[in-house]
This record gives sequence, C-alpha cells and structure tokens, in this order.
Amino acid sequence: MTDMRIEIINRSHHPLPGYATELSAGMDLRANLEQPVELAPMQRALVPTGLYIALPPGYEAQVRPRSGLALKRGITVLNTPGTIDADYRGEIGVILINLSTDTFRIEDGERIAQLVVARHEQVQWDAVDTLSSTERGAGGFGHSGVN
Repeated sequence: MTDMRIEIINRSHHPLPGYATELSAGMDLRANLEQPVELAPMQRALVPTGLYIALPPGYEAQVRPRSGLALKRGITVLNTPGTIDADYRGEIGVILINLSTDTFRIEDGERIAQLVVARHEQVQWDAVDTLSSTERGAGGFGHSGVN
C-alpha cells in the first residue's frame, strides 16, 4: 500500500479526516456547523465541512454515505458518490437527504459522510460504426433472469 500526500486546509474546529482502521478505504467527514441543522423527512441540505483539498491530477475524491447513518437513521448522500475533481479548490460540502419519516438533527462535528480518494482515467473516444460482440450483447437490467 502506498501513502499519498494531499494538501488540505482545515477551517473547521475538528480534526482532519482519518482512517478508522488500517484497511479502511474511506475517511469520515464531519459537519462544520455554527448551529445544528434539522432535516425534515425528504428534505435535503448542503452541509459544510470546513475542508479544502488539492488533489493531484488523475485522482478524484468521492463523497459517499456512511452505512450506519443510512441504515439506522435513513440519512444518505444525495448525489452518491459526489465527485471532487482535482482542479476544485472550494470547500467540501455534503448534500445530505433525510429518507426517513423522522426529523434528523445534524450536530456540529457529527460524522456525516465518507471520503474516498481514487485514481481515475480520462478517455479519448474512438468513434466506430460497430462494437465487438459479447455473450451478453445489449442485455440490460434483469437480462439474466436471476433475482
């Protein structure tokens, strides 16, 4: 496993994101709030983190839901995964939505999402008239008949 160094500005009053275990892929993002935010059922909000990062070319940061928050409280990231591009220098914000039937209160410092840094490629399209054939072909959702 290779360690990668990424520049970060922390304008929150919380510690930098870190890995919970040695093999964790994601780091928890925390809400950086002056006062709690209440999310009514089906309401969404952009929650600030106070973090700013400079990713190297060829990398993105993915903002993903926290599984416990999703399962126990019905709170998830609306644009999952949210993508932070290498050339973005603004504050990381998390778009949360409340899919439960209860109002959810977001407190300052609460762990609201995960951040995963991943390598990506940029493609060059080759326009062609036909594609190579495969066993699946154009079969889409449910094409195999297996539930």
